[in-house]
Amino acid sequence: MLLTNEDKELLQKKGISEARIEAQLKDFEQGFPYLKLRAAASVGNGIIAPKGEDAERYVRLWNDYKAEGHGIIKFVPASGAASRMFKNMFEFLDADYDEPTTEFEKTFFARIHDFAFFDALNDACFLNEGEGVDALIEEGEYKAVVANMLGEEGLNYGQLPKGLLQFHSYPDCARTPVEEHLVEAALYASSQGKAAVHFTVSAEHRELFQELIDRVLPDFRSRYNIEYNVSLSEQKPSTDTVAANMDNTPFRTEDGKLLFRPGGHGALIENLNDLDGDIIFIKNIDNVVPDRLKADTVLWKQVIAGVLVDVQKQTFDYLNLLDSGKFTHQDLEDIIRFVRHTLNTDVPGLKDLEDTELHIFLKNKLNRPIRVCGVVKNVGEPGGGPFLAYNPDGSVSLQILESSQIDTENPEYMQMFTQGTHFNPVDLVCAVRNYKGEKFNLPDFVDPATGFISYKSKGGKELKALELPGLWNGAMSNWSTLMVEVPLSTFNPVKTVNDLLREQHQE
Repeated sequence: MLLTNEDKELLQKKGISEARIEAQLKDFEQGFPYLKLRAAASVGNGIIAPKGEDAERYVRLWNDYKAEGHGIIKFVPASGAASRMFKNMFEFLDADYDEPTTEFEKTFFARIHDFAFFDALNDACFLNEGEGVDALIEEGEYKAVVANMLGEEGLNYGQLPKGLLQFHSYPDCARTPVEEHLVEAALYASSQGKAAVHFTVSAEHRELFQELIDRVLPDFRSRYNIEYNVSLSEQKPSTDTVAANMDNTPFRTEDGKLLFRPGGHGALIENLNDLDGDIIFIKNIDNVVPDRLKADTVLWKQVIAGVLVDVQKQTFDYLNLLDSGKFTHQDLEDIIRFVRHTLNTDVPGLKDLEDTELHIFLKNKLNRPIRVCGVVKNVGEPGGGPFLAYNPDGSVSLQILESSQIDTENPEYMQMFTQGTHFNPVDLVCAVRNYKGEKFNLPDFVDPATGFISYKSKGGKELKALELPGLWNGAMSNWSTLMVEVPLSTFNPVKTVNDLLREQHQE
């Protein structure tokens, strides 16, 4: 590939090496292999379902761990725009009719008073139209109401990220997802009176996030008696990926410049890697509920965190034993059982290895970041599924797969995918330090063969776009992974504006 001086300047500015561009173009050329699957994970086959005393024990383990003063962080990807959430209402604005016609539109207007943002919308309508929502509806000015919700002159909800929208009503205020995550942090992710929360945001909205946080923190500090450390970061320019023409040559804009696109949520492994914590919770911005329903979320977050610290302790004990050199063949057998049955990593031929080789192999399998994923029963919501998949070294481990990673021409795999009992609602707790207390370098554990190619267009020209291995998919492929069944009550995403009318989002 021939790079102009202008190209080289752009790469330098973004922090992208020429070698990386070459590798990305090769990815376009070769594509990405589908993953080889053994089975969909289920309870008893990769997924654990702690109940009763077991669950209580994990909660105790987590509370004991917190009391020791470890660094705990809540990490929330929050940069996505909410435009897709309002797709139906944008369509209504563009429609050749003026009154609500589809079921979605009728529901929206019939229950417009039930939205937490109703008062703000009413104020915007008074300001811009001279009258409130109810009067406009009575006059048939439905589109004026929607325009005030979506447009820049009104609430600008069509352009803002979900984190900044008013989701839930309370007697004295309406709360955004950002605020609900701050409350959650106080309830399960705080240690010794301190809570650290990190949001990844887009550059254009950073100031708005900061303003909101600065405004609400004093109240939450006093309400929960917690000292907050809230930080923000943006996706790094170095994680952008080059776009390609359909013949896999670099795509150039009309003025001859290389076109780069954001690398998808997998780019956030870099942001995660920059955090200085011991345990990090990861949860999507829109999966929040009002206070009256938070008990289940708090309980099960503590359960999965307890599972994590329990497994981490066992892992560290085994690694220290291997380091000491004072282990027996029976100890190695115990470690093999732990790797296979607790870490869900099946390695054929282990029994045939000499003790020295076995020691090296086991240490490699144990000395890696650990994550525990909450998974919920599959009720048709979109999301990645938990599978036992083959790794490049021939071992089998738990992975979270998206449909794009599965060969749809393979009937056996499609049956696994469609009949899978669980899926991942992006509910993770991660341990990111090794047994010596050193931070892992998380990009070292990414499987680069798990990216994804999509098709887009720019200026009327078709192009190929490259997504990096997803944050909870290929970016964590080489982590030790456990999966815990959590109740559906802990999963309440908001994909469309009318989802806010569900009972789970009403006060």
